[in-house]
Amino acid sequence: MSSSPYEEKDIVQHAETTTPPSDSIDPASKGEVHTVRNAELYEALKESEIRRWSKESMHLYFSVFVAFLCACANGYDGTLLTGILSMPHFQSTFKTGVDGPKVSLIACLYTVGQMTGAPLAAFISDKWGRRRGMMIGAWLVIIGMVIAVAGESIVSFAIGRFVLGFGITVTCVAAPAYCMEIAPPQWRGRCTGLYNCGWFGGSIPAALVTFGTNYMDNNFSWRLPLILQAFACGIVVFAVWFIPESPRFLFLNGRKEEAYDFLARYHGGGNPNSKLVLLEIAEFEEGIALNGSDKRWWDYRPLFATSNSRWRILQVIMMSVSGQYSGNGLAYFNTVIYATLGVKTVTKQLGYNVLYSVLSAIGALTGALLTDKMPRRKVLVLGTFACSAWLGIQAGIQTVMDQRGPDNVSPSLAAGALSAYFLFSTNYMFTYTPLQTVIPAEALETTMRAKGLALSNVITGAMGFLNQFAGPVALGNIGYKYIFVFVAWDFCEAILWYLFGVEAQGRTLEELEWVYEQPNPVKASLQFDKVVVRSDGTVGARL
Repeated sequence: MSSSPYEEKDIVQHAETTTPPSDSIDPASKGEVHTVRNAELYEALKESEIRRWSKESMHLYFSVFVAFLCACANGYDGTLLTGILSMPHFQSTFKTGVDGPKVSLIACLYTVGQMTGAPLAAFISDKWGRRRGMMIGAWLVIIGMVIAVAGESIVSFAIGRFVLGFGITVTCVAAPAYCMEIAPPQWRGRCTGLYNCGWFGGSIPAALVTFGTNYMDNNFSWRLPLILQAFACGIVVFAVWFIPESPRFLFLNGRKEEAYDFLARYHGGGNPNSKLVLLEIAEFEEGIALNGSDKRWWDYRPLFATSNSRWRILQVIMMSVSGQYSGNGLAYFNTVIYATLGVKTVTKQLGYNVLYSVLSAIGALTGALLTDKMPRRKVLVLGTFACSAWLGIQAGIQTVMDQRGPDNVSPSLAAGALSAYFLFSTNYMFTYTPLQTVIPAEALETTMRAKGLALSNVITGAMGFLNQFAGPVALGNIGYKYIFVFVAWDFCEAILWYLFGVEAQGRTLEELEWVYEQPNPVKASLQFDKVVVRSDGTVGARL
């Protein structure tokens, strides 16, 4: 068996590698000096091994895949509506148009369902576990699909979308918490980041399905895409019975032996005395309160009670807003965007929608695979600034097109604006898709993770509501000029991430407690430890 591809170097910042003077340390500890974020974790990873293709690792991958399917259901909806809105049979049934108040209603009720379901989602996840949270949410999505497909009035369709949103928020509280809590520290960013890439596991099939069913000359052109929205959730309903429960949930509920067995099996390669396992057990014992607010479903006060908790929830709020309101909400109305760029036929618009989803997925998957190698804060600052720049280029080109008039616009100008829009999306997905779940889940301590993620879903829903309700109206009234709003806002977001973003890469979830307890968590999160690595690969003295 080969060793894990996720080596300890992924969480190490090699800002400095030197050989210390022979008289500066104990001779037994001579070797190279490595600059790391967490000396204890680095040492544990150096001397522990997780085999990549072992039975336990494969089971862990499958567990993450089940959570991934929950994100697929959410992503499917993100592309579904923009696809079916332009279909003639959908319009003949519901007569909504492609923008305006009716479109806003059916779009935003999904997010209203998300916000309404958030408190119940936290209760379910804390009371019955992350696995059952995913299962219950999946059943609600299936029920919402049935309601939306069966009715032929805009009211029944809107109710179905409300139930869909309610179910999605239950899954999207349980699933990212599950990924974060089952992953070994050196896999944490990738497991959780890849979970959120499930959005594209739904959005790309939705784009392809709507492109294909558009050729059907009956109501199944829009009904079949809705039916297929429940496919991923159908798998989740059955698959959750074949995956382990989160060790942190087990520990919180007094099932310590089961939690320790999980760590030994999945993080220690079957060795309960692995340094990594012993480190995690010690941190569980010290950092997880068995009488925390997770036992009081109604109590959200600890989210704001201390400086520690306020810094934590600030990360959640910033990501929940930035992740939804950075220009990415324009994708709900891609067909309208394409029309303003001269793409008039429905077939071409749906074709470009497929291309948009594929390029976005490439950006997101690349970002997810690099999540454990890249500092989160730096990625957010530079990536958000780049989002502002690409949208600025698109809006600038469209300004020139508007000045010239529709009859004097060269195809190269339209292609330039479309390319800038695609590059914005790829850049946004690289920056935000992996971290959209990583940042909130790792910022929250274990007893508050479900409640904090529920609050994140409320904020995300509110931003989605703003996108989906204001978007059609704004695009109808001011057209491309709406993009300038996001150019300015993204620039402000980049500054906020620089000032308040806490770096969590390379630290265990429990060790972040120390970071957030400091007077300036941002500064504390950027501190490093120094360790000596001997020639045989073992860790010697700390400097």
